[in-house]
Amino acid sequence: MGATGTMNDAWLTLREVRAGDRVAVLSPSWAAPAHYPQVHEQAMDRLRERLGLEPVEFPTTRRTTTPRERAADVNAAFADPSIRAILSTIGGDDQITMTPYLDARPVRADPKPFLGFSDNTNLLSWLAYHRVPAVHGGSTQISIGPGPAPHPLHLDSLRLALSGGDHVLEVPTQISEVGHRWDHPRALTDRPESYPAEPWSWAGPSRAVTGRLWGGCLEILSWVLAVGRFVRPVEEYQGGVLLLETSEELPSPHEVYRMLRLLGERGLLAAFDALVWGRPIVDDERMVPDPVVASRARAAYREQVLRAVAEYHEDMVVVQDVDCGHTLPQHLLPFGEQITVDGVNQRVTAHFRRAPRP
Repeated sequence: MGATGTMNDAWLTLREVRAGDRVAVLSPSWAAPAHYPQVHEQAMDRLRERLGLEPVEFPTTRRTTTPRERAADVNAAFADPSIRAILSTIGGDDQITMTPYLDARPVRADPKPFLGFSDNTNLLSWLAYHRVPAVHGGSTQISIGPGPAPHPLHLDSLRLALSGGDHVLEVPTQISEVGHRWDHPRALTDRPESYPAEPWSWAGPSRAVTGRLWGGCLEILSWVLAVGRFVRPVEEYQGGVLLLETSEELPSPHEVYRMLRLLGERGLLAAFDALVWGRPIVDDERMVPDPVVASRARAAYREQVLRAVAEYHEDMVVVQDVDCGHTLPQHLLPFGEQITVDGVNQRVTAHFRRAPRP
């Protein structure tokens, strides 16, 4: 691919997903279904019953394999014309080793939504490098399979991510850090314990920014940037919206600042006009941390985010603690497509554009 232009140049448009369509369910990182099949099978049932989709598993969906074999599944799913979307089961920590084996030709010939987050930041970045949009969020093992039903907020977001449309993100009334252990029977029947969600936090100029979304899990993105295979010149991200969120590995606020400083030194913080910071997990040992402790922890993250923004792009519109990362429930976001961060009305709108199929 050439290395000139901006984030708005030469992007493909994803095609709509309809009821009755076949969708691939893959494990491009960790094969969680191999270890917790009951949660996985419940997720497959819900894709059929609640969304009218027909999930199709590939050879490595339930099997721990090599990066080359996992890449073969991804390539095969994109090359299969009967498959109309690809859903990851979960993230992991080694997907970056799979990306050299990916083939962009079938992806660009038949662009279809890929859904994933966390370690799937690698695949999202690879797709964006080839000007193919995707969807940040939606791993089946996390948000579809557990509990009595998918959370309505997540399910509404998922439907629009597949079929297309504008999604105004809501602040949930309650949030959870983690769910029940997947080897416990309650994982199949009970919602995770929750506590009141604090409102999103806004900073920066009072203006609205609409631009293409790029970024992902901050820890994984730092690996993507270090390798540099699928990162375009800084000027191509000009005017976009940067999405950042952290994982259950709980980097400290100061570690987050250091990673943001690297983005700043690379010129990326200055390139984007708005920043969406995902609500971070602050205690992965308990579903319900002490609310006062959790509030203080998130305030410490917000402080370090704003510190980096003040040093590298003080005119950036910033919204923090948006429910689009590792906490539950989760909004899906259009990766490589337009999103509006409205600092005037303090509203975030995801624009999922889908081309009609014959």
